Amino acid sequence: MAAPVSTTHAAWIGEADLRLEDFRAQVLRDTDLTDYPLATDVRSNVPVYSAATVGTSDRRVLQSELIRVLADGPGVVIFEGAFSPDVVDRASEAFFAIIDAQHAAGDAHGDHFGKPGANDRIWNAAQKLALHAPPVFADYYANDALAVISQAWLGPRYQVTSQVNVVNPGGTQQVPHRDYHLGFVSAEQLAEYPAHLHRTSPVLTLQGAVAHCDMPVESGPTMLLPFSQLFEGGYIAFNRQEFIDFFAEHHVQVPLAKGDAVFFNPALYHGAGSNVSAGTSQIRRIANLLQISSPFGRAMEALDRTAMVRAVYPALRAMKAAGRPPRDLLNAVVATAEGYAFPTNLDSDQPIGTLAPPSQVDTVLAALADDMTGEQLDVAMRGQDDRRKP
Repeated sequence: MAAPVSTTHAAWIGEADLRLEDFRAQVLRDTDLTDYPLATDVRSNVPVYSAATVGTSDRRVLQSELIRVLADGPGVVIFEGAFSPDVVDRASEAFFAIIDAQHAAGDAHGDHFGKPGANDRIWNAAQKLALHAPPVFADYYANDALAVISQAWLGPRYQVTSQVNVVNPGGTQQVPHRDYHLGFVSAEQLAEYPAHLHRTSPVLTLQGAVAHCDMPVESGPTMLLPFSQLFEGGYIAFNRQEFIDFFAEHHVQVPLAKGDAVFFNPALYHGAGSNVSAGTSQIRRIANLLQISSPFGRAMEALDRTAMVRAVYPALRAMKAAGRPPRDLLNAVVATAEGYAFPTNLDSDQPIGTLAPPSQVDTVLAALADDMTGEQLDVAMRGQDDRRKP
């Protein structure tokens, strides 16, 4: 297996780490089936495993191979027949009932990387399925193919969240992107994160998608760029047109059957494809998008940061009035308010037009910029807190 062309050892990622020719050299290679002896096939550079392998192979050996695929290999695997059609159909019935209820309520649901309104989406689908159809939820998430790869990448106490995405006929593709966490950071801020965090972010989550219908290429299965997770500057680079154009030319799409599941490193360049199915062959493509998280991304203590902001805000206004440097104000705000937009209730706190809704830090900084009173900020924070509630 070829080694990455270059790995930055600098503290920060700079222009020298964002060369398209380096990216090209890392990505344009072939996946050798002999490197992955438990795989049954390689399709468009993606190793394919049978769900039966989960029950018949040495678990640790299989997991070691999956880690190699995700970390140092193509970055993506497919499990054929991961979920039984019966379980998928019962979950799909529940999901469509939830979507119908959303339509009846007049809810609009945006997309981080696609046009709002073009498709149907269920945010927080795991909780909604659990409350709507508990037996279906239990059968669905008892799945061992999901468990074996989640344990391999994240350890034994991973956390599952999901969003259901229905790409209707005529629905257009997403822009290519990397995913949560750094994939949801604005382009202006990405370079402020040191290089070691660009390396760390991908090991905090695992992305997956379960096909809830047959997905031929014309229905728009996920566009994938194998090996692209190896490019260390990729979180910054995916916003650049030359990388978007390269993805358009070299991405692959692998047809899936109902019940198949694809799992990938969140740093892999990917995006939902366009659904060009038409006429009598129209397909309402439905997938359950899984985002499985490490349990370690949490602080040790639980702080009431809203109460802290209320108490400190008058002092922050006084600092501003006294002419303290903006950096001093920023430092004080970051130490006081919640700086991360997630987790949130994406039904009511949607990222329409943005990658993420505002964090509490953003709200406090905006209040200071607008010279809001403490009472005005309190109204804004109560509205923000209400939108975030499940």
